[in-house]
Amino acid sequence: MRILHTSDWHLGRNIEQISRIDEQVEFIDCLCTIADEEKIDLVLVAGDIYDTYNPSAAAEELFYDAIERLNQKGKRPVIVIAGNHDNPERLCASSPLAYKNGIILLGYPKSDPGEFRIDTAGVKILKSGPGWMELCISGCENNAVIITLPYPSEARLEEVLSNQAKEEELQKAYSDRIGELLSELSSNFRDDTVNLVIGHMFLMGGKESDSERTLQVGGAMTVSPEALPERAHYAALGHLHRPQEIKNAPCPVFYSGSPLAYSFSEDGHSKAVFIVDASPQKKAEIKPVYLNCGKPLRKWFAKDGINQALNWCEEGRDKNAWIDLEIATERFLTIEEQKKLRALNPGIINIRPRLKTEETTTPQMYDRENKKIDELFKDFYRYKTGSDIPEELMEAFVELINEEEQNF
Repeated sequence: MRILHTSDWHLGRNIEQISRIDEQVEFIDCLCTIADEEKIDLVLVAGDIYDTYNPSAAAEELFYDAIERLNQKGKRPVIVIAGNHDNPERLCASSPLAYKNGIILLGYPKSDPGEFRIDTAGVKILKSGPGWMELCISGCENNAVIITLPYPSEARLEEVLSNQAKEEELQKAYSDRIGELLSELSSNFRDDTVNLVIGHMFLMGGKESDSERTLQVGGAMTVSPEALPERAHYAALGHLHRPQEIKNAPCPVFYSGSPLAYSFSEDGHSKAVFIVDASPQKKAEIKPVYLNCGKPLRKWFAKDGINQALNWCEEGRDKNAWIDLEIATERFLTIEEQKKLRALNPGIINIRPRLKTEETTTPQMYDRENKKIDELFKDFYRYKTGSDIPEELMEAFVELINEEEQNF
């Protein structure tokens, strides 16, 4: 059985209000090509399909297009679980239609994959229960027994795992419960089946990046790698955005990571999906397929000042990338200088001066005491951005303040 593992698509995610949907379309095209060329039997999508609970129409359309193409008109099963960024009900709303073609959508840790009927000759669920299934795939010699663990928060598990307030005790109680759950479900593993786990969680020892934002990554929601079942041929995880293996686990455990770089902390990180060849009673063969889709994120530091940054732009450095630019300078950058940089390289997202003086310290109380509100706002903008406030923004601020005073 040949398995494709991917996760953390975060469809609909922007970068500084700039849409990346075209890059995500490029990734889906690349993923479908890999699935076809590598003759994949089963696709596992390990959560965080969307970036928010209420994804845009464009993001949802792309998701439906992706799973339909990966499914090959019912010939190839696709299993999708909810991550912490996904709304479980919304993700699974199309289940009555999706299941007919062997597309299995699961929102909660105790979801029963056999709840809906599969109506295709290529895929059959032979047995199932809350959190597991036995899957028969046309053309595969052996069946797969799969443990499914969509993001297992206390709320989604519908369990209170500890009444203790200390994080260490909460973390141990949480890890122990996930371990018990996986152990119970792994009793369905057999010697004549390919035994798999698909989950969305944070394991101790996993390497993070800044792009796993908005929801706590570790802390009390951390699981010990020892919780994974020893008899699993492969555990396909989502949640962390860097492709990686968790080395100290009793079975092969991998995060496929996000397909695109979603924060500048990922500058230089490779992106990948994993292909797994698994057979009963044999060690699985696992290989990464590195992705080259979407724009990379790059961090520039012009230590010699703005002229160095201008030279880089004129040379065409990182022309097809999103750029976070920091410039060492003795003064604030003008609006004209910023416009020139962005005109030379439209991929520049942030421009931040690093002042060589200590003038950027937070203004003290005596500095602000006798200043008017418009002057304070100018100081605040300069402190936060390192540049003078644009005239149109200043005019809008003054107009807003005047309206508030009139209403009062």
